[in-house]
Amino acid sequence: MSQRRNPTRRPLLPILGTMLLAACTGAAQAASFTMYRDPSCGCCEAWAAHMRQGDRHEVATVDHPDMASVKTQNGVPDDLRSCHTLIADRYVIEGHVPAAEVERLLAERPDWVEGLAVAGMPLGSPGMEAGGKVQPYQVIAFGNGRREVFASYP
Repeated sequence: MSQRRNPTRRPLLPILGTMLLAACTGAAQAASFTMYRDPSCGCCEAWAAHMRQGDRHEVATVDHPDMASVKTQNGVPDDLRSCHTLIADRYVIEGHVPAAEVERLLAERPDWVEGLAVAGMPLGSPGMEAGGKVQPYQVIAFGNGRREVFASYP
């Protein structure tokens, strides 16, 4: 006696595999970050909103009364410091670094890089929009005693 297969019934395993792959892909795209900020700084929240845009990343915000200690503990060079410090995977992101550069760092993962920084608070950088006023700035990759320009704006 032979069994007849129902032609409308699809195998369950390939469907479940496809669903699992889609779930894993979505999880890889939405990274979770922790941003440390001075509670009195308003531009930090604007930058965090830039990072969250389109639900790209979850950004947990931690108000910290001693930001200098956060920067020192995470190896941010004195001359590259800004107002907030974000931890993204194993990297330190200091200041108003554009989301595109953070994503590029996480995709490329150069061995020597410990972090990215935009020193100060340049007008026109993410979170520092000022009615079209723009100051040129650079995103600096730093680590292991080395520095390189990672990107230049505008």
